[in-house]
Amino acid sequence: MLWFFAVGVPYLQRSMIRYFTSNPASKTLCFPMLLFTFSHYSFFHMVANMYVLWSFSSSIVSMLGREQFMAVYMSAGVISTMFSYVCKTASGCLGPSLGASGAIMTVLTAVCTKMPEAKLAIIFLPIYAFSAGNALKAIVVMDTAGLVLGWRYFDHAAHLGGALFGVWYIMYGHELIWKNREPLVKVWHDLRTKGPSGGGNGGNGPQ
Repeated sequence: MLWFFAVGVPYLQRSMIRYFTSNPASKTLCFPMLLFTFSHYSFFHMVANMYVLWSFSSSIVSMLGREQFMAVYMSAGVISTMFSYVCKTASGCLGPSLGASGAIMTVLTAVCTKMPEAKLAIIFLPIYAFSAGNALKAIVVMDTAGLVLGWRYFDHAAHLGGALFGVWYIMYGHELIWKNREPLVKVWHDLRTKGPSGGGNGGNGPQ
């Protein structure tokens, strides 16, 4: 999103390239691992990604809750970028990438892993429905093929890294990571519920 709106401003272009595109050859490696998920190359790129995210957002938030969803989504951006860095460095094909699709792949595959029997359809072909489990297999196969065969139109490494992280998190990550964070989340819920005036009204502050 930010790239699409800011790249046309000349004095912002250098900062956008440095901080909002992921490139293992760049001198700035850490910030772009998260920030590149908030930039898109074109209006169509932005709309396509946001439509997919919107389509699966209610399901993933129902599964994980808002806090866990945000944590998983941000982590997915970093992990998909790291996977992209490793694959680009190993292949010697260095170059910039941008977009939320790696993190969105995590959302998509998490939902497909949790609800494999759910029926999905492509927006332009609504009469052809398929199971979420089959969609998950197709995504992994396509991005693996793209990575192995060197297809360049998408960052297939980032897609595959995000997809695998989504599968792993639903199968193992929630129990290994989030369960240990629940006391901290409970404290946050209590603080948010009570509000700044909670102590003065017996803890029954506005919610």
